[in-house]
Amino acid sequence: MEKINSNQNARVKAWAKLQTKKGRQASQTYLLDGWHLVQEAIHADGKIRAIIATESQYELHQEELPLGVPVFVIYDDIAKKLSDLVTPQGIFAEVSLPNFNRAPKYIHEGAWLFLDAIQDPGNVGTMIRTADAAGFTGVVFGQGSVDPYSPKAVRAMQGSQFHLQLANGDLHEWIPEFVRNDFQVYGTQLNPEAANIFETIPAQNFALVMGNEGQGMADDLADMTSKNLYIPLSGHAESLNVGVAAGVAMFTLKH
Repeated sequence: MEKINSNQNARVKAWAKLQTKKGRQASQTYLLDGWHLVQEAIHADGKIRAIIATESQYELHQEELPLGVPVFVIYDDIAKKLSDLVTPQGIFAEVSLPNFNRAPKYIHEGAWLFLDAIQDPGNVGTMIRTADAAGFTGVVFGQGSVDPYSPKAVRAMQGSQFHLQLANGDLHEWIPEFVRNDFQVYGTQLNPEAANIFETIPAQNFALVMGNEGQGMADDLADMTSKNLYIPLSGHAESLNVGVAAGVAMFTLKH
């Protein structure tokens, strides 16, 4: 265990850079902020590089910390520097980024969520957490999608990144590969000429494509799917938030 008492410490500066995508890519690590997320990483053997905690948090959790992982005890003001929360809990883990760039041939049976240019980190995190809850196998982040390892997305995922297979790729390559392997690929559209999702008998192995918050699923991707679906709305709202729509679609198709 090592104590750090200065914001100017080189390790503190390196950890602070993990709030940015450039910093995460340079170090190939990201930060978990809060005991729940740290605990999820411990239970999932999440390749923890370091535990960073205030003295009170270290004393509270020291018996649960994994052996062999460096522990750094910091002052409260350093915790505020490392977090984008107003009142951080005061415990963090630096974790290795997974092998995120995978080819479409990396296919396993089950249900997959494809994200087409989803740009809000809160939406991304919510959809990953929901995919985990619905029993999905993995999530593929198409071109234009936000980094799922930003602090806001990581908080919204609530540790579900450790329970799913995550990949970064071009959906123009992934969709045809799924179709070639006899997987159904369901697109989502507001168009009522698409099939009613509640009347669809889902396949056991499939992918669900969710489109951009403002533009929806790209037209060329819609032309590549096995079937495009819409969620019928009973009220006066024109559409659903993409995270909510994804939740409805995932549980409808998976169960």
